Amino acid sequence: MKIKKVLVSQPKPTSEKSPYYDIAEKYGVKIDFRPFFKVEGISSKEFRQQKVSILDYTAVIFTSRHAIDHFFNLCSELRVTIPETMKYFCITEAVALYIQKYVQYRKRKIFFGATGKVDDLIPSIVKHNTEKFFVPMSDVHNDDLKNLLDKNNIDHAEAVMYRTVSNDFTEDEKFDYDMLVFFSPSGVLSLKKNFPDFDQKDIKIGCFGPTTAKAIRDAGLRLDLEAPSVKTPSMPAALDLYFKEISKGDKK
Repeated sequence: MKIKKVLVSQPKPTSEKSPYYDIAEKYGVKIDFRPFFKVEGISSKEFRQQKVSILDYTAVIFTSRHAIDHFFNLCSELRVTIPETMKYFCITEAVALYIQKYVQYRKRKIFFGATGKVDDLIPSIVKHNTEKFFVPMSDVHNDDLKNLLDKNNIDHAEAVMYRTVSNDFTEDEKFDYDMLVFFSPSGVLSLKKNFPDFDQKDIKIGCFGPTTAKAIRDAGLRLDLEAPSVKTPSMPAALDLYFKEISKGDKK
């Protein structure tokens, strides 16, 4: 089956140099970008109900850019001034660099992992085990980070600072894709919410990350492409290899 139209459940890339555009041109595929969910910040009132004081902590762990946005936005709303001594531990370098949107990067103590996996960040956290860590969370999350922090006897607390809600499709939006690509369990839940009678048939499904893969299988769907892997560390790389293999099959 030739794949002609792909839905990537992420916002449209801001740069025209995105590898997704190269793939679209290389294989003659139309790629649409359309998040299945959106992220909203909780109110200051909702945050206060969790009875957590941010200034009781000396370090913050960020697992995404959303966490950074809603952490600093809520601090502003709560009129909490973050001290320059605050340390930041980020899941990747890209997430770490995003902090520049809110603070002067070079003046801060910022640490990040190399692989994007929570386990890879733990050694840096353990080296600073005298700090008190705060973890901004989504209302939809797993306990992987909490369990690792507990296992290493790290003083920490989590608090919900933002929530994930379904980005519903409208009646005039066509849903005629040959392939769907997901990046979080929330996207899979949104698919089932928008299309409760969804029948996969020949539609290919790809995903990034083990928790998303699990959500797809738990939903009774067939997973055709999973990243990251040793050969394909990113979703564009995985799609490139996948389309290359399909092209070989078509030529036989």
